[in-house]
Amino acid sequence: MSRGTQAIIHLDAVQHNFSVAHSLAPNSKRMAVVKADGYGHGAQQISKALHNSDGFAVATLAEAEALHIAGINQNKLLLEGVANPDQLQKANDLNLWLVVHKLEQIDWLTACSLPNQHWNVWLKVDTGMHRLGLPPNSVPAALTALSELETVASVTLMTHFARADEIGNAHTQRQIQLFNSLTDKACETSLCNSPGIFFWPEAHGSWIRPGIMLYGASPSADKTAKELGLKPAMTLNSPIIDIHQIKAGESVGYGGRWTAKSDSVIATLAIGYGDGYPRHAPNNTPVWINGKIAKLVGTVSMDMLCVDISNLEEVQCGDIAELWGANLPVDEVAKHCGTIGYELLTRVMPRVEKVYL
Repeated sequence: MSRGTQAIIHLDAVQHNFSVAHSLAPNSKRMAVVKADGYGHGAQQISKALHNSDGFAVATLAEAEALHIAGINQNKLLLEGVANPDQLQKANDLNLWLVVHKLEQIDWLTACSLPNQHWNVWLKVDTGMHRLGLPPNSVPAALTALSELETVASVTLMTHFARADEIGNAHTQRQIQLFNSLTDKACETSLCNSPGIFFWPEAHGSWIRPGIMLYGASPSADKTAKELGLKPAMTLNSPIIDIHQIKAGESVGYGGRWTAKSDSVIATLAIGYGDGYPRHAPNNTPVWINGKIAKLVGTVSMDMLCVDISNLEEVQCGDIAELWGANLPVDEVAKHCGTIGYELLTRVMPRVEKVYL
């Protein structure tokens, strides 16, 4: 039985956000990023809702296999490629597209002798992220090596932006210029993550890779999701399970981190860090209740947290509090917590019931 704590997933919002990506880059194909269980929203359900996507990007073989089992037939891109040559068997069975980010992976493809191999490769070049990717001077030889493999059906040249969320940043411009200097005109290309789609239209290329924007959070600290035309895909709700009064000078929660300056009314919600709400959320982090903002007080527990509802009227046990969602942007909560919306969304734990609308 559910205790009432739910993540409401608005699939129409996901579809709307996907359409925003398409409207910004109408000449590019779309590789929707559904890694980390669709950023906490449920990768299988998100992929089914995005039936018009040209493909789906995942981080692990297990994520790809889950989509395959769910009957998701679009192309599936393994963003980190295979970790060892033994994984090529599973990748081949699942007909995955592979990112190749180091020369060793080309050696594995060269030595591979599986039946019915048909690799679509995305060759990743490091233009300034310095996380994964071939150094630029290795790209020509890598492209030649892949083109000579009969088992390689196509090659797409890709990179990843480090600072695309910083509008007009010169680092991104340098990345684009370096990438363009390497591009084989016969090669398809992919540069843009969510901020790239919004802020660097000259780099849209053959494929865009919308990620966080699909889920209605902003990819940039400079623009809100609403300003970008995005709709929140997740509303995280929890019921009030107790209301009690405390006197001035009394403290709430472990360690007495918050002390009432005056007589106060405290509501306890059935959600905590065991559900994915951040334990480090500070006092005064906003919570939306009955059309008004209440403030988090005290340390978040594993299964519960407390909010001060002294300024709210007619609140009672059973009322639903919104931790983030349609009325309280996840990015606003993240800002209070010193993190980003991506982390809050992906931290939602399996014991939180997901309801798909």
